[in-house]
Amino acid sequence: MTSESEIAKHLVSLFPIRRSITGDGNRETLAYLGEITPLEVVEVPSGTEVFDWVVPQEWRATEAWIEDADGHRWVDFRDNPLHVVNYSIAVDLTIGWEELEKNLFVHPELPDAIPYRTSYYQKSWGFCLTQQQREQMAGARGPFRVVIDSEHFDGSLSYGEILLPGESTREILISSYICHPHMANDGVSGMLVTALLARSLAAMPSRKWSYRIIFVPETIGAITYCHRNSSAIKELAAGLEITTVGGPGPFGLKQSWNGTHWINDLLRNVLDENTAPWKEYPFDIHGADERQFSSQAFRVNVATVSKDRYYEYPEYHTSADNLDLVTPAQLRQSLELYLRVINKMEELRFFRNKQPNCEVMMSKHDLYPKFGGAIKPIPGAPSSLSVALWLLFYLDGNTPLSSISTWTGIPVDALEDALDQLVSRGIVEEVLA
Repeated sequence: MTSESEIAKHLVSLFPIRRSITGDGNRETLAYLGEITPLEVVEVPSGTEVFDWVVPQEWRATEAWIEDADGHRWVDFRDNPLHVVNYSIAVDLTIGWEELEKNLFVHPELPDAIPYRTSYYQKSWGFCLTQQQREQMAGARGPFRVVIDSEHFDGSLSYGEILLPGESTREILISSYICHPHMANDGVSGMLVTALLARSLAAMPSRKWSYRIIFVPETIGAITYCHRNSSAIKELAAGLEITTVGGPGPFGLKQSWNGTHWINDLLRNVLDENTAPWKEYPFDIHGADERQFSSQAFRVNVATVSKDRYYEYPEYHTSADNLDLVTPAQLRQSLELYLRVINKMEELRFFRNKQPNCEVMMSKHDLYPKFGGAIKPIPGAPSSLSVALWLLFYLDGNTPLSSISTWTGIPVDALEDALDQLVSRGIVEEVLA
């Protein structure tokens, strides 16, 4: 099992890397994750069309600061990369306060925190700072010197991929994003847990499922990946989006787009076994990259288990999302939970009704009472015939017994007893996932 001391080492190393949706920071991040578990890095050139999007130019910022007329430097990119709006254009201006304040951003609720802001697809610039910095700067003597030494240039978008073959060719997707700079929960936590989980998966002596594990810049990276791997994405059995898993709060399950899919039942079972209170959220289009994989062309059921979910903790998208908020112990809890998810997923068994065209002739297989006409279903106490009929109705090779139990209210052990009869009579057969 991964130790908390190892997790602490990785947190400290990954946290300060200056990441964005493209650039050297992402390559440095992928190289570091590749030391935890081997992965392939793919580069997609700027200007590449990916569905309705285009892979953007790379962005690089080397320095950025604001000085008043007395030479006092109020904000400096070197102190915290969040001080500059991500993807800001280069500027070198001498301006008054009224013009400067239009390009300053503070957090409305956390006066001591620097907010995180981006301008990926609009040519603009800005600085983020604490409320105290802004108030004090407003009283300084102008005009102000504003410098952002940045460049946009043709390069590439980088993502990482791990393909782990299993007994079945059906794949499980595990995805995390790598683009958020200098934030621990909404950034480092997801990519680190994913890398450590991938390492454990790779070390398994055998795997039932095959696994497709990816590290992408959020949104544009997932869209690019789907564009380049459309056929494989369409064939995915299910997926996990690992994000915001390092906070001190309770676990939360965000359902996949089809709330009845087995991935949701499996995650509920694991969370219930964990005994600690947990939350559940319906699927919605806001969040991370699950909406890309679940879009109309793909419709993959991708669910998320978080620990202090995006949007909901006060420090979200600010400099307060740091290594004081996220601890190795909290990350280890998330890693252990996801490992239990994988173990339970590997234990799933799938069966197929060999005669899916209407129902089989139950009497032919000695599964129907000798005399018919008197059968009356009793709510809460299904007969052996009813249990068998429910199994034959749902066993399509893609539905585990746990989901059938949830939908019908029939205990799994009762389903297993009926299943044994159906298998022994050659009506149902076990299939690979």
